[in-house]
Amino acid sequence: MANVRAAACAGLFYPADATELRQDVQAYLEVSEPDAGWPVPKAIIAPHAGYEYSGVVSATAYAALRKASDIIRRVILLGPAHRVPVYGLVVPSATQFATPLGPVDLDSAAIELALTLPQVSLSDDAHVDEHSMEVHLPFLQLLLARFTLVPFAVGKATPEQVTEIMDVLWGGPETLLVISSDLSHFHDYSSAQHLDEETARSICHLRSLRPDQACGCTPINGLLRLVKRRGLQVRRLELRNSGDIVGGDKTRVVGYGAFHFTLEDNGSDDYSHSEKQTLLGLAKDSIRHGLTHGEPLPVRAKDFQPALRAQRATFVTLKIDGKLRGCIGKLQATYSLAEDVARSAFAAAFRDPRFPQVTKLDAERLHIHISVLSPLEPLQFGSEKDLLAQMRPGVDGLLLQEGSRRGTLLPSVWGVVSGADEFLRHLKIKADLHECYWSDDLRVSRYTVEDVEA
Repeated sequence: MANVRAAACAGLFYPADATELRQDVQAYLEVSEPDAGWPVPKAIIAPHAGYEYSGVVSATAYAALRKASDIIRRVILLGPAHRVPVYGLVVPSATQFATPLGPVDLDSAAIELALTLPQVSLSDDAHVDEHSMEVHLPFLQLLLARFTLVPFAVGKATPEQVTEIMDVLWGGPETLLVISSDLSHFHDYSSAQHLDEETARSICHLRSLRPDQACGCTPINGLLRLVKRRGLQVRRLELRNSGDIVGGDKTRVVGYGAFHFTLEDNGSDDYSHSEKQTLLGLAKDSIRHGLTHGEPLPVRAKDFQPALRAQRATFVTLKIDGKLRGCIGKLQATYSLAEDVARSAFAAAFRDPRFPQVTKLDAERLHIHISVLSPLEPLQFGSEKDLLAQMRPGVDGLLLQEGSRRGTLLPSVWGVVSGADEFLRHLKIKADLHECYWSDDLRVSRYTVEDVEA
């Protein structure tokens, strides 16, 4: 039985009736359509007030997600803890968060990974009545086809502690970071405008905020540190306060802002240059180690950057003069990214049955390509036509299984096939099935890949 955290803000911050809620959110989104050229954000800052006051601002932050409806599968949501004292960051024991639009599943694997960090602990008290995360869910539910949630209530913590968590859970294009925060509180209208303008400039220039500038200053500051290191671009979308609504009290207002943080290449390059160089160096060192010791390079995850300590599955492809020399990896993560790269590189060099083992002479000529895989996402389909319609050319890698037979094709294969039909035929053959074979027992999962190479 699911452990459901019930909606605490329905009827208070937003409508309790599902139909009314859906209509309200859609109306906010319709007046907040982004320019067609806007990239999909990797991270956003959006407010958490009642929709009457901040709905338009939140919609401005969320509207661009329409283009990523089928891509974003996990949302890391950090909001300040308003109700109970919190030390560090806390996650709930719940398996679902409910809204009038239905339940949202929590990502248990990501939560377990977060709980390995000393600044993260378990607390239901911090979440049961907390609004700072709940108010974002209806927007996400309407815009994303399906997603899991990783909610953090942020209390007395350092920006560095927040950055580490975001780094570990950074993921690929399937992962969105959401920071929930209002801006200034209870100033007169003119003073609030002045202070919020200062805050917006600080965010756009990646300067740390003070507590009087934003109730979510700690998660914002953690994000800004990571944005600076990873080289994301900042876009200011909207800046208002509660005095801007019709009849709004202008003597004591609360400020609201919406901001996007985007990767220069729109999400295809989620690891920094330094992290990529570390991974390539690990692959090379593991192959050299294998030449003399007959085993992968021993790796301790704690010795590496937070992003490389996260559990990720990888494939390592080796080529010499453009010709394949070895390719081995895994589809499901069981090791840290750093350790998995070391293991996959060793296996590609010495355990690929299609090729002789790499020699010392070969090792100096190898071109190394690392594919970092997102978590597997099972597809639901009722027919081959239905499956073909869900496949995303150029984006998806696919795993096909039936009984003991299985085969996978990386997204790179799209470059040498004419479309989804041919991709699926090759996938069936890879699984040792006839290219025209079909059965209701077939299981297919997809994943995305971030490529790392020199």
